[in-house]
Amino acid sequence: MFKHKHPYKPFIKPDTTKLIVGTLPPPRFSTGELLEKDVDFCYGSYYNSLWLFIDKIHNLNLRYDNSFAAVEERKQFLIKHKIGVCDIVDSAERDKIDASDLGMKNIKLRDVIGYIKQHSKIDTILFTGGNSKNGPEYFFRKHLKDYNLKLELVNNEVPRIHKFVIPKDVQEPVEFKRIIKTVSLTSGSGAANISISRLSLYKQLKAKDPKFNTFDFRVMQYREFF
Repeated sequence: MFKHKHPYKPFIKPDTTKLIVGTLPPPRFSTGELLEKDVDFCYGSYYNSLWLFIDKIHNLNLRYDNSFAAVEERKQFLIKHKIGVCDIVDSAERDKIDASDLGMKNIKLRDVIGYIKQHSKIDTILFTGGNSKNGPEYFFRKHLKDYNLKLELVNNEVPRIHKFVIPKDVQEPVEFKRIIKTVSLTSGSGAANISISRLSLYKQLKAKDPKFNTFDFRVMQYREFF
């Protein structure tokens, strides 16, 4: 049995407005056995395309290696754009040492709502995947139940958008009402390519430009939120 512990603390600053919420990085990030092009930071796996999308959108020319400089590049981007990272899974156990969300069991979640309450400027959560079992939105919905909260659908088109209301604390004025928006981005995993290819919008764009691919589709989708 492999105890998979999240290797990174939440990356949140006082002025953070958007929070990226995923599950866990691959086990090699917990054991320190990084690949040559991995970056020792959130979403640092070269095979997780999040930073590739961001790199393309902002033309950052990021490094993809184990260097301190590569980590700092990513941190500075997040700070500049007031984006934080707080994956929802703190730890899990695995029979097989891989990065599969479905392979996780005996899962311990982080108190994401607690972090949101501590950082009053956060108004948006960006899930790196939808509501499939053991995905970030799936766990977040379970987490909300601990606070007697639930998501309310705003837009059912991909990427689906929901909202929920953070109850006011005792010391806050009666009129205080904090609304948090959630965005369920299409996962950067290769497995999501099949679902993308079935979307009518993707088919339309592909018909107009045969060179248009699933990477381009994600970049187009992520651009609005990054």
